[in-house]
Parts: sequence; structure tokens; C-alpha cells
Amino acid sequence: MKRIQINFIGWLSILLFAAIMPSSLLAQESFLQKIEKNTSITGIKSLETNRFSEKYVMFLTQPLDHRHPEKGTFLQRIIVGHIGFDRPTVIVTEGYGAGYALRPQYREEISDLFDANMIFVEHRYFLESTPDSCDWQYLTAENSAGDLHFVTTTFKTLYSGKWISTGISKGGQTSLLYRAFFPDDVDISVPYVAPLCYDLEDGRHEPFLQQVSTKTDRKKVEDFQLEALKRKDSLLPRFQKLCTERKHTFRAPLEDIYDFCVLEYSFAFWQWGTLISQIPESSASDEIIFSHLLAISDPAYFAADSPNLSFFVQATHELGYYGYDITPFKSYLSIETSNDYLRHLMLPKELEAIKFDKKLSKKIIRFLKKDDPRMIFIYGENDPWTAAGVTWLKKKNNIHVFIEPDGSHLARIGSMPEAEKQKIISLIKKWLAE
Repeated sequence: MKRIQINFIGWLSILLFAAIMPSSLLAQESFLQKIEKNTSITGIKSLETNRFSEKYVMFLTQPLDHRHPEKGTFLQRIIVGHIGFDRPTVIVTEGYGAGYALRPQYREEISDLFDANMIFVEHRYFLESTPDSCDWQYLTAENSAGDLHFVTTTFKTLYSGKWISTGISKGGQTSLLYRAFFPDDVDISVPYVAPLCYDLEDGRHEPFLQQVSTKTDRKKVEDFQLEALKRKDSLLPRFQKLCTERKHTFRAPLEDIYDFCVLEYSFAFWQWGTLISQIPESSASDEIIFSHLLAISDPAYFAADSPNLSFFVQATHELGYYGYDITPFKSYLSIETSNDYLRHLMLPKELEAIKFDKKLSKKIIRFLKKDDPRMIFIYGENDPWTAAGVTWLKKKNNIHVFIEPDGSHLARIGSMPEAEKQKIISLIKKWLAE
């Protein structure tokens, strides 16, 4: 009888322990048990978080070339914020590195709004997701879409609810092309400030900058650029000293790089929503003019050792970019032309022969015109990238475009006017419920 009594008490203790055990711990065990069964996933580590029940970083083995898996593999970094197996899942199609998503306080906007799981995918050829042998032929839109398809297929064994893909800027562009290659992988796509460029120098950004905001504000921006160029002789020594201290190297003479920083100023100014009131008067000191120029358009962007080389390769090959209108500044410039600057300034000699392929943009345009997937595009009115945005679609039932008034590249659901914000939230909520 004594032995039976001990067993009974033992079982009672177990039941009581389970009843008071935090649900997050039970979920953690369940998540790890499930994910560890997948032999393609390695290096699982728990992360500190104050935004999810659990958070992990891990690596998924991906083929370098999804059409030819025999070409080799690489490890792609993935960050998972777990809420519950019965919740929707947001896959973040990051266009660059995922380092910032490791922070304990990080949570993507849509995951937060709808209490959804988050799967954050670092883009191939960036940071921890760079192959050992950096063969650029495998850095294609099709392969990046294939990566995302494999991630989604893998995690749908855990999360069977509705799926939303989203990304910002190049990540939004990645979310868009992912939907074009694999239209049925997700239920909803929400690309933020996503450009769809048609060429290496698209041609729509320069006219956009000639019409953005008000005539008075545009003149203020242009006047500053002219002032910075007029003072080039006096500011160039400062510029050289700064670049030397930072150990920057460039693929063009320093005075040319100074010119490009001034040309880049207007694009960067409007992209990030800088206040007109922050532009110094033309009577300001050299120090103030120089400091403001660098605050908006830093020479590191043009440095030969830029950490964004992978992006520049993609832009030159498939994604496209923007050009500069040098007409108002020509008499003050050292350069004769800015044409093809991305190829000459941003790429090493061995990659300058890369040719732009228009097949990607044509594929995406055909997809958007022919199909009507559930997609919400978000743009900022004053953001130059909106010039190449998907704002031209008409008569679609499921594709919606929202433009934040006076908004920049920081346009988000939360930054929209309240009426538009609630409309977006209601739309996603409705789609998730269907």
C-alpha cells in the first residue's frame, strides 16, 4: 500500500507541475522537437526576446542553384519569432542582412499588428548567408525566390495557418518577385516602398525629383547642391581628410566622388524625409555646409569596399536603379557625365561587363497585369523610389496601393493617416479570416 501511495503522489506532483508550468516552456519544447526533426536545419540557438513567446536563429541548407542542386549548397540564416502553431505566419523577405532582427526588441510590423509568427529570412550573399565560394552567377532573382519557397515549404510543416510575405525597400522588391515566381506560396503580400525598375538607370526618378513637393522646397534643395559645388575648392581638403581617416578607397578621383555625393544629395534628401528647415542657408560656414552634406550623402556609399556589393551586382544585373540629372550643375562638375555610374563606381573591374537583363521586370509586370493576388503596396509620396513603384495598376479587386501623403521611404502601415491605416488593417484581417 505504501508503494502505491508514493506512485500516486508522484503522478499527482507531475500533474500539478504541468498545470503550473509556463505555457511558453511547453511551447518551446514542442517547437524544438518539431524543428529539430528537419535535417536541413542546423545551428539552432535560442535568442533573448521581449516581443515573442520564443525566438531562435538557425540555418537552412539551400542549393546555390535551385535548378541544378548538384552545383553545391550554402547556409541561409533564418530568425524565427514563435507565437503559436495556430497563429498566422509572416515571412519577412529581407533584401539585405538580418543582423538587426536579432535584437530582443525587434518585431516586424505586421507580425505585431496581427499577433503572428515571424520567419525572417536573410537574403543570399549577405552577411551570414554568403556562400563560401562567392560565385556571382547564382545571385539571381529566381534563386532568391527559390530560397523563400524552400523556407515556406519547410515551415508550413509547423505553421499551417495563413501566410503573409512582406519586406521593406529591396526586401519589398524581393517580396514582389517572390509572389511572381511562386504565386500560391502565401495568401497575402505586403511590400513596403518596393520599386520595380525597368533598366539599370530606370529614367523615371529624375523627372520625379523635378516635381516632388513644392517648387519652393525643390529650389531650396537645388540651391544647397549648387552651394556645395561652388565651395568644392574649399571643402575638398576636408573631404579628402575625412576619407583618408576612414581609409576609404574609390574607383574614381576624389573630386569626382565629391560630385557624386552632391548629385546623390537630392535623392537621399527626399528618400529619408529630411526636413527642409534642416538645410543650411547659403551664408552658412564651410563647416556647416560640409557637415550637412555628409549627414545626407556620405561618401561611404561610393567606397570600393562597400558592404553592399551584392546589392550593386543585383541592381546591375536584374533589379535596376536610378540615374542623376546633371543639367543644373554641369558648369560646376568635374565629371562630364554620370551615365553608367553604378557599373563604374560600385563594381570591381571584373564585374563591369555584367549586362542588365529586363526579363525580370517584364515577368513581374505580366504577372501583375494578368493575375489579381491579394497584395497591398505601401509607398511614400515624396520618396523617389515611388517613381518606380507599382502605382499604375487599375481595376484590380485584390491589389491595393496606399501612398502616405508627404511620406518618405519610411512609409509604413502605422505612419498612414488613420483612415487609410484602419482600411489596411481591416483588409488584412478580412483576408486572414476567409
